[in-house]
Amino acid sequence: MDISIHASFLPQDDPDAALGFYRDILGFEVRNDVGYGGMRWITVGPAGQPGTSIVLTPPAADPGVTDDERKVIAEMMAKGTYGGIVLATPDVDATFERVQAGGADVVQEPIDQPYGVRDCAFRDPAGNMIRIQQRG
Repeated sequence: MDISIHASFLPQDDPDAALGFYRDILGFEVRNDVGYGGMRWITVGPAGQPGTSIVLTPPAADPGVTDDERKVIAEMMAKGTYGGIVLATPDVDATFERVQAGGADVVQEPIDQPYGVRDCAFRDPAGNMIRIQQRG
C-alpha cells in the first residue's frame, strides 16, 4: 500500500495573522487562499514539498456544528488545546532561533526529551501547538 499525508487541517481565526506565522516566520509557501461567506481557507506547505500541505481553516465552519460546540471550540483554541502539529527540521536549535526572532509565542525552548527526540514548541496566532523536532 502506498499512502502519504497530503493535507492536515488546523483552525485559524485570523487569516492575516496565520499568514504572518506560516508564510513569514516558518517560510511556508501559500498554495491556495480561498474565501467564501466572509471566511478564508489558506493552504500552506514547506517549499520543495508540494505533496504535503496544511489547510488553515475557519474553526467550526461545518454547518453541522452547533452553537454550543462553536463555544467549546473557541474556548479550546484560546487555551491552546484544540489543534496542533509536529514539524521536523535538521537543526532544531537554529530553527528555534529564527522562529523566536520572528516573534512567535514560545512554549518550550529546545530540549532533549526522555522519549528520544530533541524538540521545541510554539503556539501559532490561533493557539495551535506547533512542535518542531530535530530530524534524526
